[in-house]
Amino acid sequence: MWRPVCDDPTHMAGRVRCDNSSVGYPYPVTAPYDSGMLDVGDGHAIYWTTSGRPDGKPAVLLHGGPGSGSSPRTRRMFDPNRYRIVQFDQRNCGRSTPSAGDRQVDLSANTTPHLLADIERLRLMLGIDRWLIFGGSWGSTLGMAYAEAHPKVVTELVLSSVVTTSETEVEWATRTMGRIFPERWRTFRDALPPEARHGNLAAAYNMLLMDPDPAVHEPAALAWCHWEDVHASLADGYRPSLSIADASFRLCFSRLVTHYWSNAGFVEDGQLVRNAERLDAIPTFLVHGRRDVSSPVDVPVAFASRIPTAELFISETDGHGGQSMSEWVTGITDRLAEPRSRACG
Repeated sequence: MWRPVCDDPTHMAGRVRCDNSSVGYPYPVTAPYDSGMLDVGDGHAIYWTTSGRPDGKPAVLLHGGPGSGSSPRTRRMFDPNRYRIVQFDQRNCGRSTPSAGDRQVDLSANTTPHLLADIERLRLMLGIDRWLIFGGSWGSTLGMAYAEAHPKVVTELVLSSVVTTSETEVEWATRTMGRIFPERWRTFRDALPPEARHGNLAAAYNMLLMDPDPAVHEPAALAWCHWEDVHASLADGYRPSLSIADASFRLCFSRLVTHYWSNAGFVEDGQLVRNAERLDAIPTFLVHGRRDVSSPVDVPVAFASRIPTAELFISETDGHGGQSMSEWVTGITDRLAEPRSRACG
């Protein structure tokens, strides 16, 4: 059975710990000691790096988006003296090829099953038997799917800004959330042709974004990224980032997000929560921001409620990511780096 870890009795299930701290990353960015391109078939090659300690505890870091690409900052939550840190750019983004930012690109061989196969191919290429899985935002969806598909090779599962990319979550992020930001949502909706405003908005945007004409796809990418920047804007100190990125990144990012969102993450709806019981033997840790309006906290609560030993940390001050969430993740990775470390608390 779960047990509460905070004093608030309204937290229903689980090992839930609430925290209002706000501190930064404790570890510096370390340069990779190895990197390369891995041919994963279908005309795709993914860029990967390894950093930290070559004989350290293996951990693979799954980036968000989809389409954000891996970031050196993420590995600051892992002690480079104790971890062998693996990062890679998922298909069609970052340094992986081909890029979704190319004027014409085929995304048909970019689905969640393809990405899960890529992760396994990378693990085997690097000679890693078992590893810790970390995923943030979309990376948490991918981390859940990978752990449920390959539980025997996962030592621990650490997820931040937890989402499952379900149909309900996509509908919330693209339409229902307009009740919170009505004037900004109307701008987002009205960037679409009138006939496309009543169905799946992610799919409607994807139609514009995949048009090879810059006069069509560039305004759509900017409008999509403006709306994405709205999502996390309830946290203190929020600053827009996607809408001020360069046009090639905006196009790559928005094409991949809408490709996945319009297909509910290429995962059967509800599957990740239903299959969470497969993770009973895997120490699982979730961290989420109370002010995360793009991904309400009921998502990680539903997932964690299926795993009796899971621990859920809710930061009262953070949104879709934040400093106290990063510090909590770092505290967990520090403890999991210790020999025979199995749980928190």
